[in-house]
Amino acid sequence: MKILLTGATGFIGKHFVVQALRQGHEITVITRDKSIVLENDWGNQVAIIEADIERSEITWPDSIAKHDALVHLAWSGLSNYQDSVHLDQILPAHKRFLLTMIETGIKHILITGTCLEYGKQEGQLEESMPIFPDNPYAQAKNQLRQWLESMQKKFSFSLQWCRLFYMYGSGQNPKSLLSQLERAIENGEPVFNMSGGQQLRDYLPVETVAQYLLKVLEQKDCSGIVNICSGEPITVLTLVKQFINARQSEIELNLGYYPYPDYEAMAFWGDPDKLKQCTRS
Repeated sequence: MKILLTGATGFIGKHFVVQALRQGHEITVITRDKSIVLENDWGNQVAIIEADIERSEITWPDSIAKHDALVHLAWSGLSNYQDSVHLDQILPAHKRFLLTMIETGIKHILITGTCLEYGKQEGQLEESMPIFPDNPYAQAKNQLRQWLESMQKKFSFSLQWCRLFYMYGSGQNPKSLLSQLERAIENGEPVFNMSGGQQLRDYLPVETVAQYLLKVLEQKDCSGIVNICSGEPITVLTLVKQFINARQSEIELNLGYYPYPDYEAMAFWGDPDKLKQCTRS
């Protein structure tokens, strides 16, 4: 498969590229900065288009139409889900980009959404549930999906909307919980400040997330919304303790130092049934 990819140098993208190349797929990455792609071990194994998809005027090569699928992982502004920039600037830019790709002839699109589209609902979250996105990031993602579904009435293309839950692993955001914990351990700090840790969440290693995305992509008949999740809730405190034990650290936890995030429910996890159907060999 010839894959056109955005977000190749991001947390998930790097792992996706490695797995896709391993499976024999051809990849063209769209990136703002070619040099960042070439810093990776796989940098010379992919074709590169240097372009900023959030700019309005881009001349795209004719080769775009020769790709079998677009995997769209890129999204900026992830350091602040509450910022209106997601709706005011990022969403319109991504609509422009995707419309150009569709008009150029891309027939298969996989895009990553977010579990935050479900809003503050508790318990197991199923793809067929009503959703209540209540922060600008989740609202922008949801509006993008709705817009793409409306575009399917005008253009012929398949859409796979992969709602990501939580993940961890190499290359994650340095501001993420486990990244901060790892730095604290490496720096020999005696105490780590965190919330009470009783939130129930759905976590997967990022390598597994990349693998699931690739398997969904390879199953073109699997369309619509797909939860990328484990279906097995775990408390944040348990995850943190497992991380500490794996590193044989004696760091102490200062629980309750930070309040619980106000943009998330306390206990939620994904229903993995559709994902299992889509990835069954």
